Amino acid sequence: MPLTKTIDLPGGRGQHFFFDIGNGDSLAFFWFPNAPEAVPGISAPAALPTQGSFVSAHGSMNHIAINVRADKFDEYYNRLIEKGIEVTPVLNHDDSPMQASAELHPGVFVRSVYFFDPDGVCLEFAAWTKEFDESDVAHDPVQADGTKREGFIVGRTPVPAE
Repeated sequence: MPLTKTIDLPGGRGQHFFFDIGNGDSLAFFWFPNAPEAVPGISAPAALPTQGSFVSAHGSMNHIAINVRADKFDEYYNRLIEKGIEVTPVLNHDDSPMQASAELHPGVFVRSVYFFDPDGVCLEFAAWTKEFDESDVAHDPVQADGTKREGFIVGRTPVPAE
């Protein structure tokens, strides 16, 4: 992700950084000198996956997944480690009961590594390894109050993309 623009906000109010995420889109981060501290475990995960609670409050952001090329994934993972960034083990997500494998196998649909940015935002490098089809959309959502929206996704007729 190339850094494309940086801004010092007027009056010493902070900074704003823009990263090119492709397709004409940007991911922007702010830094504010007097911002309140993060509240891990409420507004953001308290720990990385495999290292503690990864739960975050409803209406908050849990993490940002950044797509990386599968052939670059191991290189990027090693670069994070070389920079001294605490990372999770590589998680090879699959449809097994544990939903992840230590080994890459044909059932893996995405390889992931998670880490925190300097402000405590959880980031994921994700390398997709499978092309999805209709069989991959098989779960109705559960709402904040715990009720499942039966038929909201499963069993409906999808609207074709334009």
